[in-house]
Amino acid sequence: MTFTAEAAKAAFPDEVVTNAVTNLVKVPGLDKPVALITLDNGHDHTRPNTFGPQGLVSLNSALDKAFAAEPAAIAVTGKPFIFAVGADLSGVEAVSDPKLAREIAQTGHDVFRRLTESKIPTFGFVNGAVMGGGLELALSCHYRTLSENTAAIAFPEVFLGLFPGWGGTQLLPNLIGPDAAVTVIIENALAQNKMLNVRKAAELGIVDEVFGSADYLEQSLLWLAKVVNGEITPARREIDRGTEWDAAIARAKSIVDGRTHGASPGATKAVELLELARENDLDRGYAAETDGLAELLMSDVLRAGLYSFNLVNKRAKRPAGAPDKSLARKVNKVGIVGAGLMASQLALLFVRRLKVPVVLTDVDQARIDKGVGYVHEEIDKLLARKRVSPDGANRLKALVTGSLDKAAFADADFVIEAVFEELGVKQQVFAELEQHVSAEAILATNTSSLSITAMASKLRHPERVVGFHFFNPVAVLPLLEIVRGEKTDDAALATAFSVGKQLKKSSVLVKDATAFVVNRLLLRFLGEVLVAVDEGTPFEVADSALEPLGLPMSPLNLMQLVGPAIALHVGETLHGSFPDRFTVSENLDKFVKAGKKGVWTWDASGTPSVDPEVAELWTQGDRPSSAEQVRDRALNAIAEEVRIMLDEGVVAEAQDIDLCLILGAGWPFWLGGITPYLDRAGVSERVNGKPFLSRGVASVPA
Repeated sequence: MTFTAEAAKAAFPDEVVTNAVTNLVKVPGLDKPVALITLDNGHDHTRPNTFGPQGLVSLNSALDKAFAAEPAAIAVTGKPFIFAVGADLSGVEAVSDPKLAREIAQTGHDVFRRLTESKIPTFGFVNGAVMGGGLELALSCHYRTLSENTAAIAFPEVFLGLFPGWGGTQLLPNLIGPDAAVTVIIENALAQNKMLNVRKAAELGIVDEVFGSADYLEQSLLWLAKVVNGEITPARREIDRGTEWDAAIARAKSIVDGRTHGASPGATKAVELLELARENDLDRGYAAETDGLAELLMSDVLRAGLYSFNLVNKRAKRPAGAPDKSLARKVNKVGIVGAGLMASQLALLFVRRLKVPVVLTDVDQARIDKGVGYVHEEIDKLLARKRVSPDGANRLKALVTGSLDKAAFADADFVIEAVFEELGVKQQVFAELEQHVSAEAILATNTSSLSITAMASKLRHPERVVGFHFFNPVAVLPLLEIVRGEKTDDAALATAFSVGKQLKKSSVLVKDATAFVVNRLLLRFLGEVLVAVDEGTPFEVADSALEPLGLPMSPLNLMQLVGPAIALHVGETLHGSFPDRFTVSENLDKFVKAGKKGVWTWDASGTPSVDPEVAELWTQGDRPSSAEQVRDRALNAIAEEVRIMLDEGVVAEAQDIDLCLILGAGWPFWLGGITPYLDRAGVSERVNGKPFLSRGVASVPA
């Protein structure tokens, strides 16, 4: 092994070390004891086991002790609820020496491979959360059991801009087959890091047996004895290294191209390594993983992915500028003004998370009935999927009611409006609400672009009005933009943050500026794309211009998802506030008035082309741009807008801009939101004269 104990400590001095301890355990039916290695970093389940250099040295020493005992078998397990969740990413950020990066990559292979090549049977007792390097450790064992209450099973590396680099790309396809491995390593990772559940992990063959959590370790040891004694031979599927492997790699390439457009080196490398795994040669495969990992660890793209990881897992949990949480008021009842689709989605979220009475109101009973009916139907779907118990479903449904009379909000502590996006309408709604609610009740608005200050300006108590902007679909996107109006007080703001946390959303404090963060930036670059089309750039060229960024969808597809009418309305609002930077396309106005929903039509094979009706109504000029010119124009605009927003104090730092785009628009981790990309591509320097982030933040330290 590369690292000594001293070198490991010098490499990552601040490592939270996962210690590995070997105990010899007597198991009925075996003459020799079992060497049971337990991984434990000394913290509770909120700080999972991870592997840095010192952790790998500890595991290696534990393996020395295990092998020296000449046991019947060697088994590795974790602390309560946690097996291990992979490499210690916090230490990786500080690595600036390519030699150290290679040592980290190599050491994981050296230690884990001892389990694979052991003449003594080896077992992974996966007793809880297992991801990344932790899953690679389990795969390195000959056999695996899994606890039925394991909450997280995944290879998240490609999501971060990396790839499983301690054996995962070589071991998994040769265990479960190439197509299933593509799903786990690439497809799930690029679907916002989708996790496997216990049933699916067992079905795929990642583990051999699943045992109940109450006596998981005892059952696993008894099963181990039967395997060692030859009473049980775990099944292993036959692997097709021909046409099935060809098809799997073709699918992997299609997924990576469709989701990243070549923008993520980690995803591209994962495909190459999965193809190499066809040979089932660990020497070649592990050497290629080590080379690829050493190279990626020294790339700015990976550092951007780690930066994103930290934003989502650390900064989002401690929102910048949030008031003291002790100021928050308790919410025992929620009111929702409106019963349309957005309001109904909100009602479902509030009742599921807060488990308090939720009342919807609207202009007629039919709309109310439809809104309440939607919530009840969604709860029935949860019941059918066994996400709630029958009693739980009945209780949730009983908590959701509707009323034509806003007096039903008299005892509500938190009322949110989700009505038509027009300032006068919202002002009227709040004025009516103030006649019924208590002076302490929070009045929240789900506006996507309008002024909170203006909305509250005619109220007796403007201090309790707060922006509470969700993103659609509400159940999927985790961002909540919490907007402070000029008179919003700390108690209202603290309550909003408290409710956001209870809703399991990630909240970012935003200044009361038109369209806040996400919509302002999306409309800025969409506006540049539409202007290019208006000038004569073909739709296909303009829409593909940003593909090299690997965004989740193209600008024109985004417009279709959001809804052209909403995009037009928000664009008009932004034009009113910033006429020099946000234009309103006359063509888009015609498009909306014609009732068109999207630019494209698709043929039977799924190939898009411009809708002939759209081509006819869209008046184009004679000054077309190339895709590169459109991209430069859009990126310049985004860089300018981010700098202006930071100068205006819309958010505390560039990190909050990036967090909003990752959580509210699904922008990729490997991009780092947007500012690391703009810095990396030289756009920040070109437009603003300086980068957004210091060297070493989302980049390799100097």
